[in-house]
Amino acid sequence: MAVERKKTLTKEIVNQAIADSFKKLNPWVMIKNPVMFVVEVGTVITFLLSLAPDLFGSTEVGRAYNIAVFLILLFTLLFANFAEALAEGRGKAQADSLRKTKSDTKARLVQKDGSYKEVSSTTLRKGDIVRIEIGEIIPSDGEIIEGLASIDESAITGESAPVIKEAGGDFSSVTGGTRVASDYIVVKVTTDPGESFLDRMIALVEGAKRQKTPNEIALTTLLAVLTLIFLIVIMTMVPMAQYLNVKLEISTLIALLVCLIPTTIGGLLSAIGIAGMDRVTQFNVLAMSGKAVEAAGDIDTMILDKTGTITFGNRMASEFVPVAGVIAKDITFAALQASVKDETPEGRSIVELANKLGESWQTSAYEGAEVVEFTAETRMSGLNLVGGSKVRKGAVDAIKKYVSALGGKIPNDLETITNRIAKAGGTPLAVAINERIYGVIYLKDTVKPGLKERFAELRSMGIKTVMCTGDNPLTAATIALEAGVDEFIAEAKPEDKIAAIKKEQQEGKLVAMTGDGTNDAPALAQADVGLAMNSGTMAAKEAANMIDLDSDPTKLLSVISIGKQLLITRGALTTFSIANDIAKYFAIIPAMFILAMPQLQALNIMNLASPESAILSALIFNAIIIPLLIPIAMKGVKYRAMSADRLLSRNVLLYGIGGVIVPFIGIKVIDMILHGLNIV
Repeated sequence: MAVERKKTLTKEIVNQAIADSFKKLNPWVMIKNPVMFVVEVGTVITFLLSLAPDLFGSTEVGRAYNIAVFLILLFTLLFANFAEALAEGRGKAQADSLRKTKSDTKARLVQKDGSYKEVSSTTLRKGDIVRIEIGEIIPSDGEIIEGLASIDESAITGESAPVIKEAGGDFSSVTGGTRVASDYIVVKVTTDPGESFLDRMIALVEGAKRQKTPNEIALTTLLAVLTLIFLIVIMTMVPMAQYLNVKLEISTLIALLVCLIPTTIGGLLSAIGIAGMDRVTQFNVLAMSGKAVEAAGDIDTMILDKTGTITFGNRMASEFVPVAGVIAKDITFAALQASVKDETPEGRSIVELANKLGESWQTSAYEGAEVVEFTAETRMSGLNLVGGSKVRKGAVDAIKKYVSALGGKIPNDLETITNRIAKAGGTPLAVAINERIYGVIYLKDTVKPGLKERFAELRSMGIKTVMCTGDNPLTAATIALEAGVDEFIAEAKPEDKIAAIKKEQQEGKLVAMTGDGTNDAPALAQADVGLAMNSGTMAAKEAANMIDLDSDPTKLLSVISIGKQLLITRGALTTFSIANDIAKYFAIIPAMFILAMPQLQALNIMNLASPESAILSALIFNAIIIPLLIPIAMKGVKYRAMSADRLLSRNVLLYGIGGVIVPFIGIKVIDMILHGLNIV
């Protein structure tokens, strides 16, 4: 279980956000947000009018009216900046917490003659070799080249349980800032100073390198176009007012422009994007960019490995099944021989089961044996014994091909045994010595509880799930049915995963996948959303655009929900913002022209007290709605699994109609307060 995290909002974060709200008034910062930049220009103009009301010609309004408009516009800017600064502040607080794990530790640098030299971790370069003893901090990212140890990664992941890392294999990479909890390791540094995983993590959670996503850029462009359109509309009102002999004050025109352009979403857009990445980080997932988070919300197909993702991955030997003509003792001994040098969980479980069944062995008996490692191509492993015998275990079809190539015969009951195990959801491994197949090892794996419901939830979102496994088709079909995935790929090789991803992408779909091994790196790079495990290889982490610090392959299911929440939050608040304009239109337009055109009284459905009260009420509501929506922007609109049509209908009803009703009520209440206090 993860350790308790730092409070999301503290007094220090809020105070810093307030200070940053003023710093962000810098025009070079504001110009990045066209909507709010227009508001800032209006604020400057009304400030000048507050100092000199006749600056742009004679006026009929007093200085107090101009000052009121100026202050309301200023607070509108500050509230918008506060939303963004608050979202950034949470990321900076997390980065400060991470920096504590990156103190200037000492490293034991291995010299060419084998001696050690104590140096500062900041001086380490790619390719340096360091030795880390029990209790010491790992000084930099690297790959274990010698030793086996349990690594305490709680400083990075928040997970208290240490993980086992060893030289070779898919779990040899270590992260700077973590601690060796047992034994020792020798590590080859894989990054230069400033380029480590922790350095990148700090920079990313601070938001310093956050770039706008394509959808966010498109929305910003839309808001800029709407702002330009309303600017043109306001400009055309000037000659219209002159024709009607209506005096339109510059401050009133600015107030009208600010109320009609989508300032609400303009002020919250950056905060929504930053908060989206922040939510992913709080979930112990490091996203390399906002684009990755957003892409997760648009995923159409999810590719998942079976072992460790859909199942627990701890396939254990349950039974040794001999073929006809072979006694139980012989298949047990053959399985033992094939596994004595196999350090995988499956290999160890085979040895343990053989020991329980009475088979014993001595290390010295296999000292000269040649180890045949498992590969994705051969899909089998074993030993070449000193006497010349070759013992193999592996996928049934691979062993059949191997035996056939040696001139051996395939037992008649092998397929029956294999099918029985596969139908039961197990994994059959055939065992052969030279050209003779002795039987099948029955490995059991278990589907993780609750996954079937999660996959059904994804299906309701329109997301297809595809399981990849190296198992035979019958085993794959059984597991797929139990887990509830839509499709499966059996006997999958690394290139099969890439082919599956490309096939979906060619159909215009976005694809996500998880992985932790070097062989997963190409597929992770090909996928639109690649989630690598922090416990995996450096190659996998470099290829992915997300890294799960908890190394939980099922986390991708939740990441998709967070991505959808980001998109829904942005869409919902955009809908609410644009809907707001309808109410503000009915508040301000009649108030501006009602004296010259009494017929517009029919549009004054809110029956506001006076033109000045109507304008100020709409402007005040426009300002205060931004801080009121900050909690929604930060937390996100709650996502519910449903079809896109139902989701759209729900949000249009809630945020569209609600965005019309709420301003009517809010503006009327503010008008009553202003009128009751005799302010206007």
